[in-house]
Amino acid sequence: MRFADKLFFATTALLASAFAVFGIWMVSSYFQNILNREIERSDTESRMFQYLFEMAYQSADEYGEEYAVVRTIDSIMDSVEKEGRKCFVTDEEGNFFYGEELAQETSFPEILAGIQGEMREEDTYAYGIRRFKEGYYLFNVCKGTAGEGFYYLGMCMELTDIYKDRQLLLNRYRLALILLVVVGGGFIYVISRYMTGPIRRLGYVVRCISEGEYEKRAHSMPRDEVGELAESFNVMADRLVEQMKEKELKAKQQEDFTAAFAHELKTPLTSIIGYADMLNSVNLSEEEKREAYFYIYSQGKRLESLSHKLLELVSMEKQDMIRKPVSTRKLEQNLRTAMRPVFSAKKIHGKIALEKGTILGDYELLLSLLYNLLDNAVKAVEEGGFILLKGSLLAEGYEIKVVDNGRGIPPREIHRITEAFYMVDKSRSRKEGGAGIGMALCKKIISLHGGVLKIDSRLGEGTVIKVMFPIATFS
Repeated sequence: MRFADKLFFATTALLASAFAVFGIWMVSSYFQNILNREIERSDTESRMFQYLFEMAYQSADEYGEEYAVVRTIDSIMDSVEKEGRKCFVTDEEGNFFYGEELAQETSFPEILAGIQGEMREEDTYAYGIRRFKEGYYLFNVCKGTAGEGFYYLGMCMELTDIYKDRQLLLNRYRLALILLVVVGGGFIYVISRYMTGPIRRLGYVVRCISEGEYEKRAHSMPRDEVGELAESFNVMADRLVEQMKEKELKAKQQEDFTAAFAHELKTPLTSIIGYADMLNSVNLSEEEKREAYFYIYSQGKRLESLSHKLLELVSMEKQDMIRKPVSTRKLEQNLRTAMRPVFSAKKIHGKIALEKGTILGDYELLLSLLYNLLDNAVKAVEEGGFILLKGSLLAEGYEIKVVDNGRGIPPREIHRITEAFYMVDKSRSRKEGGAGIGMALCKKIISLHGGVLKIDSRLGEGTVIKVMFPIATFS
């Protein structure tokens, strides 16, 4: 059963039960108040009947007990029997002096016997409500003293109208309750559907996402707990989708890494095997042999360089780096010495200027980082190009910037150049001795130092690479 239906049935049942209990209590309370007033009035009139009987009997006592009783009854009954009340008079043995015919019609002897049985010896008054002939009657019985004995003075008053009024009120309230349940139930049904609407919409979004529609989100939610739940769900869905994309990207990167690594191994190994087979099976001249030996040597060195870089990349992920103060002046001197012949060979206008400062980190890793950045810039610029490596001491940290006017990087490729073995121009990179691992190493080194890498490039205009070491790692 749906939650909206549960809410509808539970609320309707609660509403019906509450109004039913309230209605029964209200009608019963109203009826009991009226009945109590009638009982009190009947009690007063019954006691008045007793008082009149005893007073009138004293006046007629001189004529004898039996005659005095009859005379007393004749003198007071007109004033007692009014407004539909009927009276009965019996002695201790149950002999009637008045009202015998009516008593037989109303079964008063049995009723009187029952009421008398309920009276204690010290009681002088009792009452009871009895039903017969589809009617309700209130009987009051008093003990009236007359001479040496006493008499039972009974009074009967019909209460049928009161009970009919109660039944009429119950019937009307029952009808009102049915109308209330029907009308109120309709409103409750509409409200329950409205209140659970956001939950249904959220459930629909969950089903869509489970079926692969990952872009679905819960929108137009109320500002309540359900809205907060939907907002939390949207955040969770965004994170799940982001994680899925990250895993897909990692899987793609791993696949590309495997394919690129296999390709990087295949090319030099093919050359080595080919030239080795040529040396073994073909008679070559000395010059051809030297050429074959050179190719085997150069490709072996390439494999050696590739293995060293891979080991360096793996080792950096497995061991903790010990940070020490590194002087930027020392880095500048080392880079100038290493890059001067490289710039001269390609006639590059190179400039290295690191403002005096200290970076907390590993000297060899920082040197490797800057050398790789400069090496990539050298490969990107044409002969006679321009390269600038500049370091600036800023309020938020130490910034190192590498600027060149080389080929540039396509915008869609920028976010992938830090992947291992990824190369924008594969043929040219291999020709220049690259394997696509340099920027992956750079990214890892920057991450170990808590820095941030930012790349800005335009095709045909050049590239700007910025590395910001945060203030926490700088002194």
